[in-house]
Formats: sequence, structure tokens, C-alpha cells
Amino acid sequence: MLFAETTGYQIRSFDDAARRAGVRLVLATDRCHVMEDPWGDRAIAVKFDRIAESLAALRGMRFDGVAAVGDRPAVLAAEAAEALGVAFHPAAAARACHDKLRARELYRAAGLPVPAFFEAAAEDAARAPYPCVLKPVGGSASRGVIRANDPAEFRAAYARIRRMGEGRVQVESYIPGREFAVEGLMTAGCFRALAIFDKPDPLEGPYFEETIYTTPSREPEAVQSALVETSAAAAAALGLRHGPVHAELRHNAEGTWILEAHARPIGGLCSRALRFAGGMPLEEVVLRHAAGEDVSAVRREQRAAGVMMIPIAKEGIYEDVEGVERARAVPGVEDVIVTAKAGQRMLKLPEGASYLGFIFARGKTAGAVEEALRAAHAELRFRVATALETLS
Repeated sequence: MLFAETTGYQIRSFDDAARRAGVRLVLATDRCHVMEDPWGDRAIAVKFDRIAESLAALRGMRFDGVAAVGDRPAVLAAEAAEALGVAFHPAAAARACHDKLRARELYRAAGLPVPAFFEAAAEDAARAPYPCVLKPVGGSASRGVIRANDPAEFRAAYARIRRMGEGRVQVESYIPGREFAVEGLMTAGCFRALAIFDKPDPLEGPYFEETIYTTPSREPEAVQSALVETSAAAAAALGLRHGPVHAELRHNAEGTWILEAHARPIGGLCSRALRFAGGMPLEEVVLRHAAGEDVSAVRREQRAAGVMMIPIAKEGIYEDVEGVERARAVPGVEDVIVTAKAGQRMLKLPEGASYLGFIFARGKTAGAVEEALRAAHAELRFRVATALETLS
């Protein structure tokens, strides 16, 4: 059973992977109780904010495993796994992944290096460590994450996050350094890294828009080992047990710092940058693992790969794009997928939660992949109309 908030591109990737693996996949989603079901009217309606009600809807069903796309679905997936008696991450661990304050407390208790942190109130500007970062306690990705260098910026950032509807805000000291992502699997409490992604663009604020991921990592072996070891220690500290893990980290002269870890695979279309032996996609690895197969021998392909999450340069109403075919023709580029729809309002970070699309590339080296992604992006011309506010 796959728990997901929408039937978007990543869900289709899981559907394709299920057919490759010979797995019957059933979707549990919160779209509504009357929904379009892309797999023959077998989708199950659940509510991610109503755990007991959702578990009741699943009562009597039997599955070999569960998987999840997104942080809220991962919490329900964990609860369902416990109710159904199948292997997955414990519900308490999945909840901790979705609570930045609780996660930091668990990292600290496990002896991992953590920045100074506390749950913030509007009047806390005087006690904050500068520079610092404010973030929604239950947020995901980079939405609502803002750097503040002084009390005035703190107050402005706090107010901005609260206007986004976020009830709890965490503040922590800013961690300098390069940022990375580690994709892995937990099997009966043992962590195995599947890939390390470098993020070659500096992420220094005031907002933290991720753009390019490349793999394999170009860092020295010692740094790569530290990234994997810290990811494993963070997963253990959270109590993650069985299933995919996506970790975000920073590395600097003081060492390796866990930013956050999640009880689910990498989001959006970014997983398409990962390909394993025989052309197996990440979603197939996750499904086979969830169904009880031994995937310990699965290794990522030898070619370098990468993805660019196309950033939103201008806010407004998306109209169209030109240059897609030229971008696809750049040597090394595999595909350019524009996910924005005509008429869609595009918001930049920190309020925004989406990208214009994705560019994928493969090559002999991670450096060549990065160059291909940047060259393809330079060919794209997006037309975004200014959005006019309506008066009520």
C-alpha cells in the first residue's frame, strides 16, 4: 500500500515500478472519498490528519508492505504498518521526522552535533544566536526557512512564517558549509546508503532554494564516509527501523551536521536521477524492499547523474516556456519536464512549495553532468505574467 497526498508524477513512477516488480500496488490518498483512481478504482480514501479514522478504513485489509510519498503520509503509513503487522518505521519515529524540534532533541540526546535551538516566540529576537535560521517546526523542504542576521530580520522572518499559517517556529544557529543529501534504506535497524548527492550551489540564505543535485559525490572519501555515518546515526536516533530514509546534511571544518532526516524517499521527480543495476528505478528498490525482498546487492549505476529543480525566477501566473527542445538537445541531457501548468500561480521561497520543472542529465563525471544541467537551463525562457491582487 502506497500512502500519498496526490496522484502526481512520483506516484506514476511507483505505479510503473510496481508493474516492473510484479507487485500489486494500492494507493491510499486524501484526495476525497469520491476520486479518480488511476489504477482501476482501487484507491482508498484516508485523511492524514485523522489517524484513527483512516486506520478504521483500512481494517480487515492485508498487505505485504507499505511505502509513503511525503512526510504526513509517512506518519499514517507507519501507523498502518503497526496495525497491519508489517515491517516499516515505528510511528513515533515517523512523527519525530515531521517535528524539527523533537528531531533536534533526539539528535542531541544521541550525541550528534546540533546547533543551538529552541522554539521561538515573537519576543525572542534578543536571545537568538546570530546568524540564525527560523523554520516551521512541521514544515518540509525549504518552505518557510529563512535566515536572520540581526533582531530586525528575526522579527520580520518570524512574522512572515506565521502569516504562512505556521503555528510553531523553531530557531537555530546557522550552520555554514556545503550541503548534501543521502538516500538510504533501513533494514531491521541497519542503514545502507544508496547514493550521496552533492548540492553544488551555495545555500547561504536568506532563503534556501535547492536547485542542482549530482551523484556520485565529488567530496573526499573521508567526507563521504562522515556523511553516511552521520545519516545512519541520525536515523537510529530518530528510531527509524525499516524502509527508505532521505537525509539532508551540512559539512564544514567542525564536522558533519544532520539537518533533517525523513521516513520516505527523496521527493518530487528527483528520484529519476537515481538508477540502479538493470535500469531499476529507486521506486522499484523501495517497493521490493517493502515487499520483503533482499535488495542488499542492489547498487547504483556507475554513470554520474543529476537533476536540476528549475527555480522560479519571477513570481506570477505561469503562461508558457520556449527552448525545451534546445535544452533537451544539450549533450548529456536526458529529459526536460516542465511541471508548471498554464494559469498556475508561481510563488518563490519562502512561501512557494513547487518548481517550474526538472532537468535530468547523465555523463561520465558529476562535473560534466552539472555543466549539462546549467547549459540546458540557459536555453529555457519562461513567460510569467504579473499577478494582480484582487480586492474584496
